[in-house]
Amino acid sequence: MSEGASGYDATRIAVLEGREAIRKRPGMYVGSTGVRGLYHLLFEVVGWSVNEVLAGGGGCVDVTLTPDGGVRVTDDGQGVPVEAAGDTGGTGLEALLTRPYAGTGPGCRPTVNWWSAFGTGPCVTNALSSRLTAEVRRGQVRWVQEYVRGAAVAPPVAAGPATGGGTSIAFWPDAGIFETTEYSFAVLAERFREMALLNRGLSISLTDERPEGGPRSVRFRFSGGPEDFVAFLDAQTGGYVTPDIIAFEREDARMAGTVEVALSWRDLGEERIRTFANCVPTPEGGTHADGFRAGVTAAVNTYARRRGLLTAADPDLTTDHIGKGLTAVVSVKLESPEYQGATRGKLGGATVYDCVEQAVGEHLGTWLTRQPEQAADLIGRITRATRCAAGTTPPHVSDGPVPAGGR
Repeated sequence: MSEGASGYDATRIAVLEGREAIRKRPGMYVGSTGVRGLYHLLFEVVGWSVNEVLAGGGGCVDVTLTPDGGVRVTDDGQGVPVEAAGDTGGTGLEALLTRPYAGTGPGCRPTVNWWSAFGTGPCVTNALSSRLTAEVRRGQVRWVQEYVRGAAVAPPVAAGPATGGGTSIAFWPDAGIFETTEYSFAVLAERFREMALLNRGLSISLTDERPEGGPRSVRFRFSGGPEDFVAFLDAQTGGYVTPDIIAFEREDARMAGTVEVALSWRDLGEERIRTFANCVPTPEGGTHADGFRAGVTAAVNTYARRRGLLTAADPDLTTDHIGKGLTAVVSVKLESPEYQGATRGKLGGATVYDCVEQAVGEHLGTWLTRQPEQAADLIGRITRATRCAAGTTPPHVSDGPVPAGGR
């Protein structure tokens, strides 16, 4: 069939850009028009605010669920620039709210990477909201700008004096796009706790003004980073083999980033490893998770061989055996993370694997050497469980007292 006969030519090609493209195919930008997409709207803004705070010397991000169905996110960072932004034809604020991925904060490693599976930035929140109001406190002036369905009503206007710096973004998810526009306080509290645990000293609050009985609020702030995260995960369990939480942080230029790890073993239970890339959960794991497991396995086997805790006839302890009862948090923060798949649930990059494996092997090996009694107890339990599972030795009635957990 010829082009003329089909009636199809270049005039029939529609080019959608910016907010039009986002509103036409919202699932491509936030995953769905259901609950998953709704939460992405908020996480885009919160992730950006956390970046601003960590990069600019601030310390607080406050999230408020308002009675009229809106959400307000306020930070005490430097405030978004309101002057012209390069060749965008608008201000820095307008670039942030109308252009995908308009930056990662004032000249810093992207600590949070927008909390997004798609890397678009707050512009997607603006495009998929029925309305949005941005307030910037910068240079002792308070600037305000309003948007309707992603389009600016007017340029930013000076609305009076301001004390301090920061940005506040209030938005109302578009009920014509999303199946629901109601956020769960419990779900948000869990995610914000996780964010605070991964960033030492960061304060995140959540306030819900919707209940008829009055507002409720929580605030999260931790000083221990992943070490506190492991303690939190294990708070409801007992029987620690390693009363100390083994934790470290290392920066490695080879992967252009840092790795933070914390781990401990319990008497019972399955392996629990939580992994993150730029503070975004990676539920499918990836090279940082694989490198962690390889480093732990190598360190335990090397120490056990050197100290005679494994005989020449014993095979190496496997990753599965060593992982029994293991709780760990593995967090990498990278300048240019590589992901496997569009949803960013699995981290890639062979260099990340090598760096994490080496760092874990060295630090865990050092801990085992410095804590010989705990190391012998740990490896003894692993080898006894391994032999018992293989049917080569009867199970022990008791392995003796477990060292008291001193956290």
